[in-house]
Amino acid sequence: MLNLKENVNQSNSPIRILRMTELTVMLGISRSSIYEKLNPRSKYYDQDFPKPIKLGAASVGWQYASIEKWLVSRIA
Repeated sequence: MLNLKENVNQSNSPIRILRMTELTVMLGISRSSIYEKLNPRSKYYDQDFPKPIKLGAASVGWQYASIEKWLVSRIA
């Protein structure tokens, strides 16, 4: 998982974080499918899928810009 401090955007625009519910709606896939994309042992592993950012002891989120970039790469 990525540390939020490593992902600070250089511009002054705010960083938008997607929580799991928003991410599943945005991508149209289930929570388990997202975790399968992150699991290197899974046949559905996608090394280009953005890594989650740890927000707290038991919470993670994904940077909107990185998800958007990943989606665009899937279309191309």
